[in-house]
Amino acid sequence: MSVCAAFGPPKTAALVLTLVVDRQRLSSIAHSHHPIEAPVSGVNVNRLLRRADRRPAARILDLGCGQAAWALQALAFCPDGYADGVDISPDALARAAEAADQRGLADRITLHERDARQYVAVGDYDLVMCVGSTHAFGGFDATVRLAGQHVNTDGILLVGEGFWEAPPTPEVLVALEAAPEDFTDLAGLVDAAEQAGWTPVYAHVSDAAEWDSYEWSWIGSLTEWALDNPGHPGAAEARALAREHREQWLRGYRNVLGFATLVLRRS
Repeated sequence: MSVCAAFGPPKTAALVLTLVVDRQRLSSIAHSHHPIEAPVSGVNVNRLLRRADRRPAARILDLGCGQAAWALQALAFCPDGYADGVDISPDALARAAEAADQRGLADRITLHERDARQYVAVGDYDLVMCVGSTHAFGGFDATVRLAGQHVNTDGILLVGEGFWEAPPTPEVLVALEAAPEDFTDLAGLVDAAEQAGWTPVYAHVSDAAEWDSYEWSWIGSLTEWALDNPGHPGAAEARALAREHREQWLRGYRNVLGFATLVLRRS
């Protein structure tokens, strides 16, 4: 099991229903006020990116980019850099294109609507990112192996993934539709990276405040959309999904599921 698209809500029964508003659209709505689609604050995104690459002309690849918040911010640190963003959600990519235009970066990023596993790069990259989107590759181990193939010899692989911050209870496993082996602890996550030939040169572990900000933003954005669009045929389902997720988080995996973003170089 992996966390749902762009580290959004856990995979729940409500999400696998046939919704009037499709799942990708719901994710975009839920991330309206938190385009960094992971429990990481803007300050810490900047800190990670500063440690990840300092080359002004870096080539950047964001796999499972969502609204491309990471890629666009990376370009802010690389004035002569160029980025590719890959995601399966046309709605998220439309928001990414709008954000790129607003920031004057539209000519320095190309957005690709496709499965990250099927992205064929032209050349290699100085920085490859996959934050909260390891589900696209089937988990952390596969992400490090497959996404890492796009990184040049001296490049950086930046991966954000969940881990067990505390032993999961049966209730947590039910809420996440997970098995204990679906995540390791933090030490196990680092071990897995090293076993794949990568070593951390920096990392950030999201704290409780970042998690709370992310979750309340996700829940609140979806709830507000439902309240502001009461006549929409998907409003009731969206509000029910937000409520269900809130219960699973507050009564389930809060302070149990952690999130770490690793800055990796080849061993």
